[in-house]
Amino acid sequence: MIDLNYLAFLERLLTDNRKEKFIKVLTNRTKHFTIVIEDVFHLNNISAVIRSCEVFGIQELNIIEQRNGKRINKGIAVGAQKWIDINQFDSITNCVSTLKDRGYQIIATTPHESDSLLEDFDITRPSALFFGTEGSGLSQEVLDQADGFLKIPMVGFTESLNISVSAAIVIQNLTNRLRKSAIPWQLSEDEILEKRLQWAKSSFKDLR
Repeated sequence: MIDLNYLAFLERLLTDNRKEKFIKVLTNRTKHFTIVIEDVFHLNNISAVIRSCEVFGIQELNIIEQRNGKRINKGIAVGAQKWIDINQFDSITNCVSTLKDRGYQIIATTPHESDSLLEDFDITRPSALFFGTEGSGLSQEVLDQADGFLKIPMVGFTESLNISVSAAIVIQNLTNRLRKSAIPWQLSEDEILEKRLQWAKSSFKDLR
């Protein structure tokens, strides 16, 4: 339960511009789609995906570190991670079951399947979009548990893109289509209040 009095107190200490920015950003945030990255070795790629989520309005990012260990805590993108929710998992099974329990279908992004091209992807269902490494892609375990596949149309000799580029293309395309649709994609009132409180707290470094 959000303490509305505490929220009101904190927001009285913020500038009007900052409060208005919080509201404007939150009205464009969504959990209809959530992003999952699996065992991405290079921290700069993780940071870039975090920034893409933040810029295009995805509120949650999920990171599976089954092989590479808990490196993300030291290498996360400075700044962008303050504004989105990052969930970490130590196994694919745990991540997939958690997301399915929350009502998401599991969508594997891969150039080697032909289930759906990006522009044809059905945006009506809440979806968890999985991304793997440029070299090996997603693990067979993810592919086996996927409810569907998604790929970016390519016409050159190269069969894959860097994960950060792939994620940016997919996220921008799907969120843009989502905002033009009649789908109820926005955060709930309670979720918005929760984020307003969290962001107000983060605005004051001395708060404990």
